[in-house]
Amino acid sequence: MPDIFQELNLLADSDMYPFHMPGHKRNVESTPLKGAFRCDITEIDGFDNLHHEEGIILEAEKRAAALFGAKETFFLVNGSTSGVLAAISAAVSRNGKILSARGSHRSFYHAAYLRQLDIEYLPAKMMKEYGIFDGFSREDVENALKEAGDVEAVFITSPTYEGRCSDVEGIAKACHERGIPLIVDAAHGAHFGLGEGIPESAVHQGADLVVSSVHKTLPSMTQTALIHLTGSLIDRNKLKKFLSIYQSSSPSYVLMSSIDLCVKEMQENGNEFCLKLLKYREMIQEAAKKLDNLSIPGLDILQDPAKVLIYTGSLAMTGQKLYDILREDYSLQLEMAGEKYALAIITGWDTPEGINRLIAALKEIDQRLINNEVDESHNEPPKVAEQEDLGEMPRIPRRALLLHEAWEEETEAVDLRECEGSIAGDFVCLYPPGIPLIVPGEVIDREFIESISGYIAKNLNVQGVLSLEKGENKGIIGKRGLVCVKQR
Repeated sequence: MPDIFQELNLLADSDMYPFHMPGHKRNVESTPLKGAFRCDITEIDGFDNLHHEEGIILEAEKRAAALFGAKETFFLVNGSTSGVLAAISAAVSRNGKILSARGSHRSFYHAAYLRQLDIEYLPAKMMKEYGIFDGFSREDVENALKEAGDVEAVFITSPTYEGRCSDVEGIAKACHERGIPLIVDAAHGAHFGLGEGIPESAVHQGADLVVSSVHKTLPSMTQTALIHLTGSLIDRNKLKKFLSIYQSSSPSYVLMSSIDLCVKEMQENGNEFCLKLLKYREMIQEAAKKLDNLSIPGLDILQDPAKVLIYTGSLAMTGQKLYDILREDYSLQLEMAGEKYALAIITGWDTPEGINRLIAALKEIDQRLINNEVDESHNEPPKVAEQEDLGEMPRIPRRALLLHEAWEEETEAVDLRECEGSIAGDFVCLYPPGIPLIVPGEVIDREFIESISGYIAKNLNVQGVLSLEKGENKGIIGKRGLVCVKQR
């Protein structure tokens, strides 16, 4: 059976005139976006409907389910965000309780808000040396479930943004022994399970719902993702209902065809894709052995080969500084930066030339560090003494209100130096990856204020902190504020 893209091309080459949406009418002569417009249609006869699949979309989703080993797989054109929203909504009743990792994507918190959920947290585990979140063991989850009480589902992220994995198989067993589903945000793990030497996927490890962004590590367009359903703990019809709520009623056929082509590419060349990824990773890892200052943790530490964490350690150079040098001096745009590292994502569709450029740049920067030749324009902003290291995230603040209660209260901006004891009215996050340091409804304490002040001083991207003075320079602690629940 033809794939979606083939059907779109057949339509574009036919004599069928479009007296329907979209407004560009596939008039490719009037736009530089010829390729996209040529295949951009709405739900017309013969092209199925994402929210009620019976034809070519259903067949495409079956191909994806077969590739990833799921009971059923559904296309997501609103990204993994829509999958997380639908998964949590289908798994947990309104006003129910969910057990989650604190370091969850903001879409998890949005789902908790919409469903008015009570969130219990797994203990925050950090890999202190690198300043990143760690994965979870079965024991971690079992202990948390005993303390949390009447939990309806467990939500974890594996792999993490930086490539650390949890014991999904053990955690799934712990959940199933209690008759509750495990939801895994595997947005960064779409390539898992597709080739020898690549970690096993959460689908094969027994998770009940797995959300993965094919656009992150596989050859597919931005905003494309999948949600995989396994087992019988999740009501399939309920999941479909919420997918129709959280996804556009006019889904992009260009995006759906991109997912389908990606699936076919992995069916035909997935093992080669994974072998190239592993080869590129090995090239980088071998080169890293010869570096004196910079280092790259191996797959024994960060299991995802697609994530190359370039660690600056105790050097004067921060991860942000390294990220900026690579972008400005070497035209290498990395994914993100943390306090102690810069993060690159590689895939089987990288080129040897690109990988060699990264290796050469790291060697040169490492030598510049030895010779103390790093450009002064990249100098670090002044640091505040005795500030907390990012390797130890602040403890989870005490909760005074549930998330949805706080987010619907009237709020006010309060000076950062005067907000101790106030209740947070919005999220404060380090971005990327956008993991919350405080959640609406939690009480702002002295420890949190000191931590935020330290992050600002280190010129890190702290979102949710207001500048209360116009023209203030980034990195200088002046009059900053937080959104707080208005005191009555």
